[in-house]
Amino acid sequence: MDFETEMKQLAKTHGAVDNAFLNRFAQGNVSKAEFKRAGVEFAHFSREWPAILATLLVNTPDENEAAELTKILVSELGDLNPQNRHELLMRKFLRSIDVDPKEVMRQEQLPTTKAFNDGLKRLFADKDHFVALGAEFALENMAIPMWDKIIAGLKIKKAEHPKMDIVFFTFHRALEEGHEDAMSNALGAHAHNLVMQASFRRGAHELLNVLEQFWLGMDDKRVGEIK
Repeated sequence: MDFETEMKQLAKTHGAVDNAFLNRFAQGNVSKAEFKRAGVEFAHFSREWPAILATLLVNTPDENEAAELTKILVSELGDLNPQNRHELLMRKFLRSIDVDPKEVMRQEQLPTTKAFNDGLKRLFADKDHFVALGAEFALENMAIPMWDKIIAGLKIKKAEHPKMDIVFFTFHRALEEGHEDAMSNALGAHAHNLVMQASFRRGAHELLNVLEQFWLGMDDKRVGEIK
């Protein structure tokens, strides 16, 4: 198995996408509180994501890698169409499930959500650029199975929220294959560099571990323990 295949397999099978909470969500088997909590916590991540990705971009020394990351960032901002910017699409989703986006901005993040966002910022600003690249590679390559599970659960929950607007999620799902290709291009010629592989692998593992906890932190039992 070559290095790129190994890393893709890790991202798509890790507990970040195969965990108890996300699997329950995909089956529509979450409480009303968990459903709302998932929307709110995902909104916290989504709101910070463009700035986090920009951190990676400005810390990327290789011009070809920077070009691929620029494509991802531009798509996150709506590909020059302000109506497709992801922050706006998330606001529409929140309103459609009777959550005020302005209230979300005033709410504290769950500790596991903050740990995820802070972990992304730390990894993407790492002095070892390949740690940052490994984290971004893992994030983009776990995305398709993650979106598929989220969308499956949302479709089930639509019976309870008939006005639910899930464009934020379906729009992202449609973009992801292009994002995977961009990250494969960014990995490119570095794939056989053993020193790079160690850093890349560390970044991928650390990212996936904090993402797994991000999802598990939404469970009613975990929130009850915090309280």
